[in-house]
Amino acid sequence: MADFPAHLPARQPSGHKGTFGTVLVIGGCSAGTRRMIGAPALAALAALRAGAGLARLLVPAPILDAAIAVAPSATGHALAVDADGAIVPHLAAEAFDTHSSNANCLVVGPGLGDGPGPTALALRAVQHADVPVVVDADALNCLAALPDLTPDVRAAAILTPHPGEYRRLADALRIAHDPTDDNSRVPAAEALAQRLGVIVALKGARTVVSDGQQLWSHEGDNPALATGGSGDVLAGII
Repeated sequence: MADFPAHLPARQPSGHKGTFGTVLVIGGCSAGTRRMIGAPALAALAALRAGAGLARLLVPAPILDAAIAVAPSATGHALAVDADGAIVPHLAAEAFDTHSSNANCLVVGPGLGDGPGPTALALRAVQHADVPVVVDADALNCLAALPDLTPDVRAAAILTPHPGEYRRLADALRIAHDPTDDNSRVPAAEALAQRLGVIVALKGARTVVSDGQQLWSHEGDNPALATGGSGDVLAGII
């Protein structure tokens, strides 16, 4: 971690919020009795705290006001939902195209839920985004449920699975490594990164990051992040 600041770009003294990029966070759920409001809001706040000039939320319409209340420094756009609060797939794809066009990077997945609408958003992000995409949480589960995931990931993507999310992806891709075995975490991250052509941050007490060729591993066990929302914050920081 001591080397991390050296890799950050210098911030121009005369810069303004438009200088430092826009992050679009796509997530949240209002389907049925499920409400996931905090996850995308935490990711947006983390992006701003990490140095982004602007953060925008793309969340289901019923939770938009609440999400903005949690992250008042962000702006928001609504995803159309049906009578049950579920994201409408074809309208979700249209909203993605409209609101991602002027973003410098995307985060998709925090609190997103599952079903046709979330899957449409996850697929749109990894297939059509021309900026870096952090794929987190429920978006990973949506991709793991696809019949054939391999040809679908075309974007410059960073996948941030915890061991459970990794296992679902690995099962779908027939990768045999166990992400809960300390001796297998390095080859597990490398195998998924190589298979999909992405960067993988396999989270855990000893997080492993790989692009399939290079590797970074955090060896110091620490329970500080063992709390709800830490993964959403990490996605926003990345």
